[in-house]
Amino acid sequence: MLTLVIGGAASGKSAYAEHLAVQSGGPRYYLATMQVWDAECAARVAKHRAMRAQKQFATVECPQNLHLVRLPQQGTALLEDLGNLAANELYRPDGSCLPPKQAAEKMLAGIEAIAAQCRHLIIVSNEVFSGGADHAGETDLYLQALAMVNNAVAAKADAVCRVVCGLPVYYKGGERP
Repeated sequence: MLTLVIGGAASGKSAYAEHLAVQSGGPRYYLATMQVWDAECAARVAKHRAMRAQKQFATVECPQNLHLVRLPQQGTALLEDLGNLAANELYRPDGSCLPPKQAAEKMLAGIEAIAAQCRHLIIVSNEVFSGGADHAGETDLYLQALAMVNNAVAAKADAVCRVVCGLPVYYKGGERP
């Protein structure tokens, strides 16, 4: 089963996705996409790992190259989140940038590889498209890549849910453990 959970910043999407994962049973894998750049990021990662361990998640750090991740056994995987993964795949430390289509294709190949390894894949993504503002340059490239991935995942998903103020609203499928 594939579930896409989208929402704005601080909407409750991550907490809801974790709820779905816990309801799905184990083993549980938390595919963390945050790139650790400094001590502040490292502290945040350590805090999140401790919180997830209480929910019996095994954390797999995958800020890039999702297609290379191998899960030890079938279970539930929670991918948190596509926004971070898109930025990490698009923008390189040397300042170069992949074309949005290439980054999106790489991310989708990784999602397919992970989906084949688990019973339930829950993907969290940012809803960043309703602001109505025109964006230029690298911001526009990021939004293009994320939109391509969100649209492709939503088309394949068994369930698509948008979380608003902590409340899940299903556009496709429904809550199922």
